[in-house]
Amino acid sequence: MTKVLAARLDSMGDVLVTGPGLRAIAADESVESLTLLCSPASEPVARLLPGVSEIITWSSPWIVAPAPEISPDDIEALRAEIARREFDEAVIFTSFHQSPLPLALILRLAGIRRITGVSTDYAGSLLDVRIRPVEELPDDLPEAERSTHIAAAAGYELPAGDDGRLHVNPTPGAFAQQAPKLSSLLESERILVAHPGASVPARMWSPERFHDTVQDLSDDGWQVVVTGSPSERELTDAVAGACGIDLGGALDVAGLADLLSRARALIVGNTGPAHLAAAVGTPVISLFSPVVPPRRWLPYGVPVEMLGDQGAACAGSRARDCPVPGHPCLNSVTPAEVVAAVDRLTDVETGPAEVDSAGPDSAEFESRSVR
Repeated sequence: MTKVLAARLDSMGDVLVTGPGLRAIAADESVESLTLLCSPASEPVARLLPGVSEIITWSSPWIVAPAPEISPDDIEALRAEIARREFDEAVIFTSFHQSPLPLALILRLAGIRRITGVSTDYAGSLLDVRIRPVEELPDDLPEAERSTHIAAAAGYELPAGDDGRLHVNPTPGAFAQQAPKLSSLLESERILVAHPGASVPARMWSPERFHDTVQDLSDDGWQVVVTGSPSERELTDAVAGACGIDLGGALDVAGLADLLSRARALIVGNTGPAHLAAAVGTPVISLFSPVVPPRRWLPYGVPVEMLGDQGAACAGSRARDCPVPGHPCLNSVTPAEVVAAVDRLTDVETGPAEVDSAGPDSAEFESRSVR
């Protein structure tokens, strides 16, 4: 039996889209256990992923932003912990712009005999299975499909019956426990969730437009719950105003997942909760900043209405702060357009969209609402 270490060292959304690849590994009959190496920030969502037996957290100085200082003691502590666990194999999951090689060096020094990763650069003895981008891995794959391609290269395929979408283990009652005074909301059929924050400013819509949208949706009879992290309480309060229900800082990841599973839709930028909504089957109105490619990063496997100017000057820049005055890619979107997108999404069945084994094809992708 094989003890496998999988690694995905960045944020909540990145770990969620790696879920299908992790399930492929965990489902293999030869695998005794699957441990996930992830960042401390993504640990709460990692604990909800099917198939993950254990978790190791570590802040990578070449992936986490802002980057921690490089410490020989910190690197040695990680190497020693991995060596202590005596893993047989490692699969390093990365996005298209990341290298697996620094981590592969640490894992090799920890004694792991077989390592798989995607590398543009010559990997020498650091990788046993080197996947070459473009030649072996299509450049425009959605991140969820990229994860299953990496797992397949390591020898692990999704089992029959696994739809390849994002999934999390449900935590029934989490929302009611964390927001007991609002637990009756779970019985409503008119719940929307608005999540105005994002991991970086370049992916955030104007708080003023978000506030006006909450008011307009409330006037239409929706119960709009505004969510955010503890550090975003001022933002969620401003967006909720007098009409929305402010739950900034009130929910952990399990509570948010429970709430999203009962909502008709989520209004959000391209940030982690968008992928959490996809993992519980909830449609998404995506205020998508084109600093990263939508083909790779739109919520996967659920109905999506994408808003935002995908031809803006910031497209593909991976900017953390908007490089264009006025943030036109998102601030050109009006509250009326978001309300119309909500109307379109909630006028249809709200279960997961049908996705074939190749994921959304180009025709389906282009048919999504793009401003």
